[in-house]
Amino acid sequence: MNPLIVLNDVKKEYPMGRTIVHALRGVSLALEKGRYYSIVGPSGSGKSTLLHILGCMDIPSHGEVWINGQKTHGLNERDRTRMRARDIGFVFQAFHLNPILTVRENVAIALQFLGVGKQEANRRATDWLERVGLGPRLDHYPSELSGGERQRVAIARAVVKQPTLVLADEPTGNLDSITGGGIIALLREVNRLAGTTIIQVTHDREIAARSDAIICLRDGVVVD
Repeated sequence: MNPLIVLNDVKKEYPMGRTIVHALRGVSLALEKGRYYSIVGPSGSGKSTLLHILGCMDIPSHGEVWINGQKTHGLNERDRTRMRARDIGFVFQAFHLNPILTVRENVAIALQFLGVGKQEANRRATDWLERVGLGPRLDHYPSELSGGERQRVAIARAVVKQPTLVLADEPTGNLDSITGGGIIALLREVNRLAGTTIIQVTHDREIAARSDAIICLRDGVVVD
């Protein structure tokens, strides 16, 4: 089976004053399609940097990144933006919902950005919101939802366009343990039903243990 994601000797360096910060020091990985991965490691180990490179939000200083057979390390900003919109869904710790849009509108806008008509976008948004248990909340605003409900909206928004890959950055970080456990169960269900590859960053070892594989980072390198 061809891997969905391949990283070859990926390095990322940031200038900080007169010094150079080595966020990633040569990461090589091959990640399979349809699996659920967790990236763990101490603060400053390079977890978020790796996620940003996988999500085409940043580019490596050195090395190669391939997603679904497409080279991403040489793309310009316009092409990276297009790939993010089409092929990658994001779930953030802070939800990043638009406060002036309803729940349905927050999800539908991901499709409208791709050129899907408003009526069809609303239909698909409704379908996914019902799947994540928010059918009765379609016309509510984010401020009227609990933290767990807002994260469910964010998950629906991430998967409504049927992306190849979903990246989750500390998706349970702002939630209590019970609500957070429910969010991970929902992500696992999306992974199982839609076959979507999911990669999450987490500091919680119990959350990470529920994934198919764990990538351990320390000082910018994979240690396990």
